[in-house]
Parts: sequence; C-alpha cells; structure tokens
Amino acid sequence: MYTVIGKSNSRATRVLWMLEELDQDYDHVPAAPRSEGVVSFNPAGKVPVLIEDGTPITDSTAIIQYLADKHGALTFGAGTLDRARQDSLTQFLLDEFDAALWMAARHSFVLPAEMRQSAIKESLIWEFENSQRTLVHRMGEGPFLMGAKMTVPDIILTHCGIWAKVAKFPIREARLGDYLDRMTKRPALERVIRRMG
Repeated sequence: MYTVIGKSNSRATRVLWMLEELDQDYDHVPAAPRSEGVVSFNPAGKVPVLIEDGTPITDSTAIIQYLADKHGALTFGAGTLDRARQDSLTQFLLDEFDAALWMAARHSFVLPAEMRQSAIKESLIWEFENSQRTLVHRMGEGPFLMGAKMTVPDIILTHCGIWAKVAKFPIREARLGDYLDRMTKRPALERVIRRMG
C-alpha cells in the first residue's frame, strides 16, 4: 500500500487524485510542509512525499508519472512519439503555469516577510495569461489535453487551474475554462476535494 504525506491543499492533491483515478489503496498523512513528519523523508521539507515499501519518492510530477508508468494508465509508453509530446506538455505546464503560481505563493506567504515582493504578482499574472494563449494551440481535439486519452499533464493543468482560482490568477481563454470545468467534475478528483473540506 502507498502512503501519501502532505496536506491536501498542496501539490499532494495531484498524487491523491492520481491514486483515486488508478483505484489504488493508500494511507494519507496530512502533514504540513517542513514539519517533522515531512523533513524525515524529504530534507527540503516539501510535500508531497510518496512512500512505497519504505522508499520515499518526492516531487509531485515524478510521483504521478511513476504511478502512471507502474500501473500502465494515464500515460503513453516510454519511447513513443506520443510520450514525447506528453512529456513536452508536462514540462511546458511546469515552466509556464506551476512556476508562476509557485512564485506568487512564495512572495505572498512562503518567504520571510522582509523578502517578499508583492509587486511581482502583476507580472506573473501577465505571463500566466500569455501562457494560456500558447496552451490552447497545443490542446488536442477531445476532452483531454492530448485528445481522447487522459494523461499526467491533465492532472498537473487541472491542479494549476484550481490553484489559479484560489490565487486570483484569471483564466482568460474560454477553451481552457471549459476544459477546467469538465476536469474538476471528475469523480476521482471530487473524492479528493471532499476530503479536503
């Protein structure tokens, strides 16, 4: 059985959602970042951490791609052109969406108060909006990012969409807004969100 360490209102949501989509049993330890229960597995103090057979795996993207590969679902096979496209989308989302949201969070509440630069948020929102325009040109025809099949980037993008709403980063592209409306209604994600409440 898997153990997921990390509060649900963090990138741990991605891991919990992946496990729900895969219909896997898991234990959830809702530990806060940098808490003792986290630092003992990840010296950086970041969540989530997945424990399998006593081995910790860190970084939400590494975890969900590992789970997808292991269970042969929500991913294309390694060494295929579809997987190369999938990995390209994953990297784009991490660079353009996740990074902007994380930088805003750092300057809102993560960094010590004297290190925060509140004015940075305006430029991050501008970048976030530009990235949306690029993304809609890369979206496949179908309900998911790559078309007919849900993959790892769908979990990353949807989580970023939820995060953006909380952080007041506007979704300007209608196609992206429609996509996020569909994805947030997935039963597996709804189960995770119910647990957060």
